[in-house]
Amino acid sequence: MTEIALPAFPVEGGCICGAVRYRITGAPLAVYNCHCRDCQRLSGATHSMSMPIARDRLQHLRGELVAHDKPADSGRTVRMLACARCGTKLWNEPLASPAMLVVKPGTLDDPSWALPIGNIWTASRLPWAVIDETQVNFPGQPPDRQPLYDAWSAATT
Repeated sequence: MTEIALPAFPVEGGCICGAVRYRITGAPLAVYNCHCRDCQRLSGATHSMSMPIARDRLQHLRGELVAHDKPADSGRTVRMLACARCGTKLWNEPLASPAMLVVKPGTLDDPSWALPIGNIWTASRLPWAVIDETQVNFPGQPPDRQPLYDAWSAATT
């Protein structure tokens, strides 16, 4: 298993144009890739990255956000938050899990430490997208994210 060195918290991030800034005050619960069709479309790539954190660990420092509620492939509703000026998607608010946010790690000022430890929605991955079978992987929405959290915890200790 790859060992992941976490940065000293807090860490910061923001949108492309610089209008929105945020701070994360503590370690995330995990970092993983999502291969659902919605993430493929939203990212314009084979997948998007997700970094769930406790809501109280994210501080919105400045900038106007715009919200869009989207029904997810799982059937749940996800509120996506983006910069009102440039449209950069920064984090999701899973309405079914109000104590959690799902930050997009590519919006961190330094995302180099945000190494994914698993994949979800692998059944809808593009045929040429490579999935590391040694990671924690789910063909669809995991019934519980705890295996992802456990893998992250093991990789970061």
